[in-house]
Amino acid sequence: MSEHKNIKFYATQPHQCSYLPDEEATTLFIDPDITTDQALCSNLSNLGFRRSGQHLYRPHCNQCNACIASRIPATDFSMRRTQRKVWSRNSDLKVEKRTPEYCHEHYDLYEQYINQCHHDGDMYPATVEQYSAFLIDNPGFTSFYEFRLQGELLAVSVVDELQNAFSAIYTYYSPKYSNRSLGKYCILWLIHQAKQQQIDYVHLGYWIKNSQKMNYKIEFRPIELYINQQWQLLK
Repeated sequence: MSEHKNIKFYATQPHQCSYLPDEEATTLFIDPDITTDQALCSNLSNLGFRRSGQHLYRPHCNQCNACIASRIPATDFSMRRTQRKVWSRNSDLKVEKRTPEYCHEHYDLYEQYINQCHHDGDMYPATVEQYSAFLIDNPGFTSFYEFRLQGELLAVSVVDELQNAFSAIYTYYSPKYSNRSLGKYCILWLIHQAKQQQIDYVHLGYWIKNSQKMNYKIEFRPIELYINQQWQLLK
């Protein structure tokens, strides 16, 4: 990270890992007083960092390296048979791009999703304050994509538009439409948009081999994984 030598980085105290309950986690994050602009976020994303609200961070654990940053090279991606079925199943959805502002409809869907699908996670129970700090408080190059069925809001995908990539910050969706595989569809849609706009990558966040919640990411191939300070292609 020599090009960022003037940036101060801080590490949290060890705490219980959200994904691997038998592990302790430590998080490295940049100085919160630094302005998070598009160039900085783009550069640090290429070094395996993620954004949450106004914070840029990445795992910095002493005994564990299970959290591996992942990204899809959009041009090289092609759907597998099961993914084509998901794509076809959701062909009736309409997508609209929105500015990242608070609205009751978005929050109500987020609350349903967290409280029903992630009631065992550290984001439960959902609150307006937590939602706003996580998704509404953003650096200014973020968009909300709404996925609707005949006017009904089924999913929202929160995306950072970086210099050479989309970064999928978070996607939440209606639990009652579980048969549609909306989470996977939103990723497929974003990869499709990247291809159309000649954007190189779609960042998917951290893949953890032994976390069932993260296994879906490795189904998107080819995928690049950030291992030993470099991106390695997995076909």
